[in-house]
Amino acid sequence: MTRLLIVDDEALVRAGLKMILESDDGLEVVAEAEDGADAARMVKEHRPDVVLMDIRMPRLDGLAATREVQALPDPPKIVVLTTFDLDDYVFRALQAGASGFLLKDTPPRELVQAIKVVAAGDAMLSPAVTRRLIGHFAGDPRADRKRAAQERINKLTEREREVLVAVGRGLQNADIGRKLFMSEATVKAHVSRALVKLDATNRVQVAILAYEAGLLDD
Repeated sequence: MTRLLIVDDEALVRAGLKMILESDDGLEVVAEAEDGADAARMVKEHRPDVVLMDIRMPRLDGLAATREVQALPDPPKIVVLTTFDLDDYVFRALQAGASGFLLKDTPPRELVQAIKVVAAGDAMLSPAVTRRLIGHFAGDPRADRKRAAQERINKLTEREREVLVAVGRGLQNADIGRKLFMSEATVKAHVSRALVKLDATNRVQVAILAYEAGLLDD
C-alpha cells in the first residue's frame, strides 16, 4: 500500500484527488493539508510515501514546502501539482528535490499510474520533458561546472556511468535494462548506488549532472 499526503489550499481539489487516488486498491490518502506550512509536520506525523504538493498556496508555497520536506530524514517522494506546464515555480521545485510534476487536469488513470511510478522510484518525466529541464538548469554550463560534475561522476563504476547516461536521456528502468542487457532490479540497484555516490536526491538532478559533465553531448 502506497501512503499519500495531499497538500493543496482548495478543498474541492483535495477531495477530487482523494477520490481518484483511492479508487486504486494500492493507494491510500493518509492525510491532507491545506497549506505548505503544514506539510513538514504532516509528513513527520503520517510518514507518507508520496506527497502531492500544490505549487501556489497562500502562507507557504509548494517550493518552500518542498525544501522543508526534503530537509527531513528519509523524506518522501514529492510530486508538484500545477495548472501551468513547466513554469518557473515547477522548475525550481524540481531543482529543490521534487520527483516530478503533474497538471491538475491530468486524466485519472494517468494520475494513478504516475503516482505508482514515482513511489517505485522510477522516472516520471518523459525524455522530452527531461531535455527541457536540463536546458533550463544547465543551458550554458561553464568550464568550472563541467569540471566539478566530471569529478563527481568519476566516483562511479563504468556500469553505473552507463546507467547514468541512460537516466540523463530520460529512459525508465525497464528501457535501460533492455538497452544495457541487464535486469530491471540490477538497473534499480545501479541507480540507487549512483544517487548515493553523487549526493543526488532524484533522477532529475542526476540528468542535470550528466548534462553538465558533457555525457549527453553525442
